[in-house]
Amino acid sequence: MIRLEDVTLFVRSAALGSFSSAAREAGLLPGQVSAAVHRLERDLDKRLFARSTRSLRLTTEGEKYLPFAQEMLAVVHAGAESLHSSDNDIQGELRVAVPSDIGRNVLLPLITRFCQQYPKVSLRLSLSDEVSDVFRDPVDIAIRYGVLDNSSYVALPLAEDNRRVLAASPAYLQQHGRPQVLDDIVNHHCLLFTMNSHVYDKWSFPEDGMRRQLIVKSRMLCDDADVARRWALEGMGIVYKSWIDISADVQAGRLEVLLPQHPGEAAPLNLICPHRKQFSPAIRQLHSVLREPLRAITALLHTHPAFHPQS
Repeated sequence: MIRLEDVTLFVRSAALGSFSSAAREAGLLPGQVSAAVHRLERDLDKRLFARSTRSLRLTTEGEKYLPFAQEMLAVVHAGAESLHSSDNDIQGELRVAVPSDIGRNVLLPLITRFCQQYPKVSLRLSLSDEVSDVFRDPVDIAIRYGVLDNSSYVALPLAEDNRRVLAASPAYLQQHGRPQVLDDIVNHHCLLFTMNSHVYDKWSFPEDGMRRQLIVKSRMLCDDADVARRWALEGMGIVYKSWIDISADVQAGRLEVLLPQHPGEAAPLNLICPHRKQFSPAIRQLHSVLREPLRAITALLHTHPAFHPQS
């Protein structure tokens, strides 16, 4: 069984770059820290650090595990704090940046109910497909798609299993036919949008442990991903969007999943914040309110008939 103190010493060793520094901070001997990390590596059956006489650095597995270890400690700390808190602590101003489509159509009702439940919270909501800089922009938290590439901020996962999906309306498929293989996509009308001022026209798909990329073109382009979804509903072409964004449309029959045998690229959803200390009780509670409904949506990726066609 993994020991919490081992995880704590692993996280501090990674942050300080030294077993000795982590030991001094914790009031332990360096050998005790080294033994704790070795015990954790044994429990995980993975090497977390590459050691030498002069340096200590994370392995690829260690880099992958570190954010989960940090979150584990944060959850334990938040749980302890919750025993001494009440709804009266859920207060203050929250400045939240969210992507346009999921913000309007999925998160807005959940965030509204959160504000109704906690009247002492003041909300400033920004909906945009421009990626907010949580260090520079006037936001407290951002909800963001994609694999995290910056370990300098802190993230709470909302929907780890989410991915992109190809979809089109029944009317479009009736008029233009259904693509049978990935290469057919480039010959169809594709609906594009910009993300952070860049046109998202390179659609990637994992294939045999590598990445297959299609470069698509469209006569229709917008700077709002919600518009691309609405164009798809009107039969204007094919979209490649987050499953969370189009799940309700697929379930209602307004859109159909294409080529389910080719899973789309991962699009995990995270709540991010510049610093751990900024995870206030209000932010923790908002994360809790959003996480379960979003996980229920992504669970459909494993159960929805669209991804399990009858043979």
